Amino acid sequence: MKLTSSAFTDNNLISSKYAYKNENISPPLSWSNFPENTKTFAIIVDDPDARDWSHWIIFNIPHNITSLSEGISKNESLKNGAIQGINDFKKIGYDGPSPPSGTHRYVFHLYALDTELDLDSFATKQNLLDAIDGHILEETKLTGKFSK
Repeated sequence: MKLTSSAFTDNNLISSKYAYKNENISPPLSWSNFPENTKTFAIIVDDPDARDWSHWIIFNIPHNITSLSEGISKNESLKNGAIQGINDFKKIGYDGPSPPSGTHRYVFHLYALDTELDLDSFATKQNLLDAIDGHILEETKLTGKFSK
């Protein structure tokens, strides 16, 4: 499975446009080469350099959706059926890089799942990780870096 973004390449810098203190919009993402029996996708974006601080939780992305455009709304549910959970900023939707100092890594984890999840928009990263346990068909990641 492959996850890419037209906004940054793996292990390279994320534009300040996507940062918390700037436009704070989600970058475009697309994926391919996932298992045929995938029912839904889930994405977690976290910062492993800040105690795995979560920046975005989105799940129940239908199997026929293979990309998310830039600037996904911060609504609990999207028109495509996906649901966004609560990040560690205690908000729904994407909140971008905001390192206290230095350069941090922002890891976009994509999970292909064999089920639709019974979670709502109050789901946290841990709720999502618990729910996908035993349902992951494949996973991949894309890492961007950001400096204050």
